Amino acid sequence: MLKYIVKRILYLIPILFGVSIIIFGLKTFTPGDPARQILGNSASEAQVQEKREELGLNDPVPVQYFNYVKGIVTEGDFGVSYRTGKPVLEEIAPRLLTSAKITLGAVLIGAVIGVLLGIISALKKYTWVDSGVLVISMFFQSVPEFVVALVLIMIFAVNLHILPANGIESWTGYIMPMLCIGLSSVASYTRITRSSMLEVLGEDYIRTARAKGQSERNITYHHALRNAMIPVAQSVGTSLGNTIGGGMVLETVFGVPGVGKYIVDSIAQRNYPSVLGGALIIAIVLTLINLLVDISFVLIDPRLKTTIISGGKTKKKKMKKINAAA
Repeated sequence: MLKYIVKRILYLIPILFGVSIIIFGLKTFTPGDPARQILGNSASEAQVQEKREELGLNDPVPVQYFNYVKGIVTEGDFGVSYRTGKPVLEEIAPRLLTSAKITLGAVLIGAVIGVLLGIISALKKYTWVDSGVLVISMFFQSVPEFVVALVLIMIFAVNLHILPANGIESWTGYIMPMLCIGLSSVASYTRITRSSMLEVLGEDYIRTARAKGQSERNITYHHALRNAMIPVAQSVGTSLGNTIGGGMVLETVFGVPGVGKYIVDSIAQRNYPSVLGGALIIAIVLTLINLLVDISFVLIDPRLKTTIISGGKTKKKKMKKINAAA
């Protein structure tokens, strides 16, 4: 198990380097002069060249990339914002916390609603209830998130005046972004829960429990649901990355001061260190989430742990046979 975790951690290194190269390349070949952007059109050419030298923009691209990665690895320095002059990491840290709250809340809302609908759909399979649940869940998946966001704003902010249309001045400001992102993932949780429940309800031990006279309620919640939740729990970890991606768009719609809005505003301002640092930090977070999800798969489902251990033993046996033959 420990070897598996170490191997997964080592896999992160080339992934992060690849992501950093792509993001840095996009920043390097994007039209526009950052020095001119900072100083304004009234600055002379000499001033612009001096600023470029100060920012290291006159160095070859490989040298710029090496210095950037070196700063991240040795000092945790993701650059300095052209607009505020503050370190990018210092500006993103509070915004990352805001985005994390919305992401976790959205995943919780989507999982709770999706699991409940999936259980109902499985228990009422092939009835009008089953069909209705699937239609409703697919509707929320098909409608773009920004459309749902606008509808929620019209209902709760404009008409009912019970929730703020934008900003996070209080806890009520989190409700609509969480609800909007969470509803888009309901269909996925519903389908997974329904198929998993139907599979478990057809197992032999469920028929044995019925033969012993146990109630359907007890069978459903004490026997079937516990085993059916393994694929759902795995799906929750996988959907975290998608939720973060969707949240970046909705943060702009709802005016949420999160990482997504920070990056969008930085793109409009041609604030390249903020764009590069924000995108790279999100890539690191997503990569770490994927690592934790892979590890949780093994912890949740003992069959995967057995496969990993047996796979390692099989490789050792093969190596012994090869060495013996040699």
